[in-house]
Amino acid sequence: MILELTTDELLSTTRAVRKRLDLTRPVEREVLEDCMRLAQQAPTASYSQNWHFVVVDDAAKRAALADIWREVAGPYLERRSAPNEQFTRIGDAVRHLAEHLHEVPVHVIPCVQGRTEDKPVAWQASIFGSIIPAAWSFMLAARSRGLGTVWTTFHLMHEERAAEILGIPYAEVMQVALIPVAYSVGTDFKPGRRKPLDTMVHWNGW
Repeated sequence: MILELTTDELLSTTRAVRKRLDLTRPVEREVLEDCMRLAQQAPTASYSQNWHFVVVDDAAKRAALADIWREVAGPYLERRSAPNEQFTRIGDAVRHLAEHLHEVPVHVIPCVQGRTEDKPVAWQASIFGSIIPAAWSFMLAARSRGLGTVWTTFHLMHEERAAEILGIPYAEVMQVALIPVAYSVGTDFKPGRRKPLDTMVHWNGW
C-alpha cells in the first residue's frame, strides 16, 4: 500500500522512528525489494554502483547485531544525560530502541566498496556521496509504504565484529549504518522542530 502523501509531505515527515516501530508485524520481502529498486535510482558519485544493502531478517543475527549496538548505546546515553527537554526525549527514544532492537523485524546495513581510513576528504566525499543518497531514497520509499526507519551508527564502533556476523569482507567493504525497518505504529508523522532557516543558511559565504 502506498500512502497518499505529496512530495513535500513525504520529505517533511520521514522521521527518525524509534518508539513507533511495530515489533510484531513482519515486513514483506517484496516491499523491501520495491524500496531498494527505487534506491538504485538515486544519484551516484561513482561511474558504477559501488554500494550494497545487506538485509538482515534472521532472528539470531539481528540479536547479535543488537548486542553490539547496545554496547555502544549504553555509554552514549550515560554521557548524553542532560535536563534539556530535547535530549531527554531523544534519549528516551534511543533507550527504547536499544531495549527492542533485536525485535525489529529487519535490519538494513548499507555498505560501500572501499574504505575511507586515511583517505583525503575529497575521496571520502565521493564514497559517501553514492551510498547516502541511495540509503535516503530507501528510507523515503519505506515511509511512503507505511514503514518506519532510523539511521543509526552505534554498531560501527565494532564494525569488524558485525562484518564477521554477516560475512561481509571487512577489508574490502565498509558498513555505513544500521537502519532498523518495521511498519510504523500509525502513519501520521509531522514535520520536526527545526532551527530558523536563517541560522543555518549562508549566502555567498559563511
